[in-house]
Amino acid sequence: QVQLVESGGGLVQAGGSLSLSCAASGIFYTINGMGWYRQAPGKQRELVARVTSGGSTHYGDSVKGRFVISRGDAKNTVYLQLNSLRPEDTGVYYCNAVGYSDFTRPFDSWGQGTQVTVSS
Repeated sequence: QVQLVESGGGLVQAGGSLSLSCAASGIFYTINGMGWYRQAPGKQRELVARVTSGGSTHYGDSVKGRFVISRGDAKNTVYLQLNSLRPEDTGVYYCNAVGYSDFTRPFDSWGQGTQVTVSS
């Protein structure tokens, strides 16, 4: 019942920047955390960044100092600013949200993903 839609992916040259957005919709009581994960062909899905409802953030080692995650004021949106992009950042970026549909039912939802391609 909780749907996530990502936007903002595309093709960019190395050293460039992109901004990704994710919006949650549907029926939910609260969202406790949102994050971004990515997956390249032949590789496992990996954490890019997460942010809690309290504002705590955690970044994957490979993106620290380059990417910035933030929550919208309404707390049903999450953004990812990708700076100083490298070819190895190429992959499908997925939005994730965890929380509760109601007082007793937790949820873990994923978006469809958006492609980010960084050329040399």
